[in-house]
Amino acid sequence: MPCREGSSRGSLCLTSGHGGASWPSRIGQVGDNFQVYGTNDVGKIGTQNNAPQDPQAALHELISLVQVLRGRVQEDDRAVLDESLDTLTEDAAERGAFRRALGSISGVARLVGEVGLPVAEAVRRVLALFGMWGAAASV
Repeated sequence: MPCREGSSRGSLCLTSGHGGASWPSRIGQVGDNFQVYGTNDVGKIGTQNNAPQDPQAALHELISLVQVLRGRVQEDDRAVLDESLDTLTEDAAERGAFRRALGSISGVARLVGEVGLPVAEAVRRVLALFGMWGAAASV
């Protein structure tokens, strides 16, 4: 449905690549995608992020995102990410070490700004799915 123009009350059309304005894509998408058509329309149509609900799938997604982020950070931050990835990929990582590795990854992701947002979201998802969220609320 195209945007309607010429209304005396104005119109609003927000799209993401389906005509009208479009925005550049990022590594993963954080947040909802809204499309509003017409003059007096009220409401929203939201698209849910299809994030994995399986803890192992969420961990694999995080590892993939961290590997992409590695190429976008300074050498010191890359070393922190590498050490944390080693811990996350151990066969029997101790729970505390696993949580600390997630905290280190989250810290680097937050320091680098917008490019790290998908990684920070993935860390929160992994913490929640592995039942570590309450113990790691500050991460």
